[in-house]
Amino acid sequence: MLKDLLVIETASVLAGPAVGMFFAELGARVVKVENPKAGGDVTRKWKLPTEDPGSNVSAYFSSVNFGKEHLFLDLTDEAARAEFDALVAKADVLISNHMAADAEKLGLTRDRLSALNPKLIQGHIRGYADDAARPAYDVVLQAGTGYISMTGTDAEHPAKLPVAMIDILAAHQLKEGILLALLNRTNSGKGAYVEVSLDEAALTGLVNQASNWLMAGHVAQPIGTLHPNIAPYGEVFTCSDRKRIVLAVGSNAQFRKLCEALELPAVKNDADFAENNSRVVNRARLAELLAPAIATFPREPLLEKLQTRGVPAGAVNSIDAALSSPSAKRMTREEMLDGIRTLRISGNAFRSEYF
Repeated sequence: MLKDLLVIETASVLAGPAVGMFFAELGARVVKVENPKAGGDVTRKWKLPTEDPGSNVSAYFSSVNFGKEHLFLDLTDEAARAEFDALVAKADVLISNHMAADAEKLGLTRDRLSALNPKLIQGHIRGYADDAARPAYDVVLQAGTGYISMTGTDAEHPAKLPVAMIDILAAHQLKEGILLALLNRTNSGKGAYVEVSLDEAALTGLVNQASNWLMAGHVAQPIGTLHPNIAPYGEVFTCSDRKRIVLAVGSNAQFRKLCEALELPAVKNDADFAENNSRVVNRARLAELLAPAIATFPREPLLEKLQTRGVPAGAVNSIDAALSSPSAKRMTREEMLDGIRTLRISGNAFRSEYF
């Protein structure tokens, strides 16, 4: 769909490169400009202990740099700047995440870029909406925007989401903004500047937890996999084969079917569990009643039994098991990058049919 689009990416780390990858997967020509003085994007060196320390490509880097051309240019050098400017003059989109203090030094000020190409869509990711000079890192943002305070098992054991979720949220926001700017350009013929801050993107991701506080004064607590508004939802149980399942029972009808599948008529008819709000209040006792029954079943037969009855439940999989699923195999992408075989999961998961 986007085969005629030229995208330049000066961004590094994850959020900006993820946006570039979204466009590359849809057929755009994406040129990633990296700083040779720094050895390129810093994530090239973010390696697991099991990775080759001598390679210039890491698994982390590979995850968001699929299908791009890699151009090493020192934008403080006059000749390199001229080469970059020639590319900007014919580009459709520029994706950046430089600090505000570096814009002049790198030739990436809004006015200069617009002068080079009035039709250019400039997409920029900054760290904090109200503090352009403050560097931003995902774990700090997860802490500052409330994620860590409600993730983990209790107040003494906080946890962060194990992926850079704030970057991913910001990447999707910027992609949407750029697409809208491209759509507007078809009518106006004019370029645009689109900016997303990591902290504001993080706040959009709080959704129901934000409204729980804004409307009901409820401060989310670290309750592990549990849901503050629904039960049994997020409870994890161990089956007879020591494998685990999670329940996501969202209605009274589903709860009754769960009890029938587990042959627990007393639980089904207990007034303390008749409605969702009473199940939330009594969730600990409810889990104690469900656990012994679930422990009598091997996982796969139990999941089949529950799914046949329309009870939402699933296996608690490790990531290797999750990536062995048919869906994950369909979404796995392979590419040779600097002589290294790289594997990653597609960044675009939508399907479209055009008539």
